[in-house]
Amino acid sequence: MFITLLVASYLLMNATFFYLLLLTPVIIYQLGELYHFQYKGQKELKQFVESIHYRDFSRYFDVKHAPLELQPLREGFNQITSTFKDISKEKETSHQYLQKILELVDTGILSYDAENGEVMWMNESLKRMLQLPYLKTIYSLNRRDEELHNQIVALKPGESKIAIVHLENRSFKILLSATAFQTGGKKFMLIAFQNINEALDETESKAWQKLLSVMTHEIMNSVAPISSLADTLKNRLQKSIAHLENNESAVHDLEIGIETIKRRSESLLKFAETYRNLNKITKPNLKQIYVRDLFENLYQLMEPTLDQKNIEMDIVLKDPALQVEIDPTLIEQILINLIVNAKEALKDQPESRIILTGMLSSKGKVLIKVADNGTGIPEDILENIFIPFFSTKKTGSGIGLSLCKQIMMLHKGNITVHSVFGEGSVFTLQF
Repeated sequence: MFITLLVASYLLMNATFFYLLLLTPVIIYQLGELYHFQYKGQKELKQFVESIHYRDFSRYFDVKHAPLELQPLREGFNQITSTFKDISKEKETSHQYLQKILELVDTGILSYDAENGEVMWMNESLKRMLQLPYLKTIYSLNRRDEELHNQIVALKPGESKIAIVHLENRSFKILLSATAFQTGGKKFMLIAFQNINEALDETESKAWQKLLSVMTHEIMNSVAPISSLADTLKNRLQKSIAHLENNESAVHDLEIGIETIKRRSESLLKFAETYRNLNKITKPNLKQIYVRDLFENLYQLMEPTLDQKNIEMDIVLKDPALQVEIDPTLIEQILINLIVNAKEALKDQPESRIILTGMLSSKGKVLIKVADNGTGIPEDILENIFIPFFSTKKTGSGIGLSLCKQIMMLHKGNITVHSVFGEGSVFTLQF
């Protein structure tokens, strides 16, 4: 085109209009080609920008069949698209990798918009933990568990606190940890939910065991000599009655005093011996047994006693082939304890009933439940029933449920209770 325009300028200066007229179509053609070239380049650039904008990195610009002048442009587009494709693939791989990690961990993860409370993401562990299919906003949790909701929204970045999750059939302790991050001009909160119920139970149980070990050791070491001394004094007093110049009533008072010391000392020794049982069990003798056999033994053992009290005992076992690996003697001890407690709760109750249930949970764990329609347990003492020494019975030792909890921990399981005062209680053993 440059050469053509030079020739046209020369012809115009020399007034050779005939040749200039012949050259005009060539100039017009070249101008058309220039416009066509520019148009095609802009069109392909627009297509490239659109593919980048919509993240369509699968698009390929044909270099081989392109006009010679467009081949470098298309080759450059393909290189840029290929680079973006590799970056996107790495990003997607990292995202999926992170997603899988967060789905596998037992810790619940929740992310929400700090401004409007909209939940951006929650992992499966949290859904199982809270028994929620999804959360639209963090504020919708208020309808399910107001106390937990208030503790979450009150958390500041970097803070951690222990909270309680209240479900329909149980409650447990969790550790809440919060952090914040900002992206796209928006602030987001990231909350981690860690179930620490079992860890706290284990720590608490070990602390009680140490306390009981020290306590029983000190009581027995201190009281045993007192009991022995009282017995010796009584014998010597009886031998020396004839030589005493005191009246008979004074001797009688001494005998009563010594007898009281001996009796109270023996009671304290018996008390210490009873609580020593909490530390005796160290390792269960595990066997694979059918749950139906366990229930059958319990039924034969407890039926006569329950019949005397007009209490009906039902057994619910959908799968007769259900098996569990346990120490049968220890687990029978737990179930007998729970059934006896249920019997006590059913005093003067019309249509008294105890239901023994065996089943598999949604996670594949074996559950054994002991339910009754008795008086239930008041809410203010429900959290204390597994603590050693705690008892609401006048003659209770407070050892039964504490021992049950320890036995379940030795089985790597746990025991929980759900009770409604005036309606009944359900104790659940999870293996």
